[in-house]
Amino acid sequence: MKDVYVLDFLGITTPVVEAELERRITQKIKRVIMELGYGFSFVGEQYRIQLNETDYYVDLLFFHRKLKSLVALELKATKFKPEYAGKMNFYLNLLNDFVKEEGENPPIGIILCTDKDHFEVEYALRGIDKPVGVAEFRITKTLPNDLKKFLPDVKELEKEILQELSVEDQTV
Repeated sequence: MKDVYVLDFLGITTPVVEAELERRITQKIKRVIMELGYGFSFVGEQYRIQLNETDYYVDLLFFHRKLKSLVALELKATKFKPEYAGKMNFYLNLLNDFVKEEGENPPIGIILCTDKDHFEVEYALRGIDKPVGVAEFRITKTLPNDLKKFLPDVKELEKEILQELSVEDQTV
């Protein structure tokens, strides 16, 4: 599991609610699977599991071919909160008892949130015996510093474009 997933390709430039994030991800599922890594297959969104006449919904459900395991992805458009770990543990128990097929390994959980405190995550997951990871997702608004040196400054680019337009006007 990665520590940070970069979701720029979703076209989100401002904070969004989880439902919008989920909608954008399902629209671009091929790119999302490529970002998750090799071996992921999409199973469903808002995957319904019923327990005692109550419906529960896993945001996104995948299957990892090499691990032979279901992978529950919970989307949180906020900083990680300890209660997210309990909810994921609950979902993994449901998936294990009601969805997992014979021959498959126990399900894995990924909580994808905007930010996390590593100590908070460690304490929230301590004692949970199922594989759960917490990762951040990033939607950048600016060009990373290591790429800036290869591209002209915005003001320089605007100046060059205006100069080109003015040269074209003079030749017409």
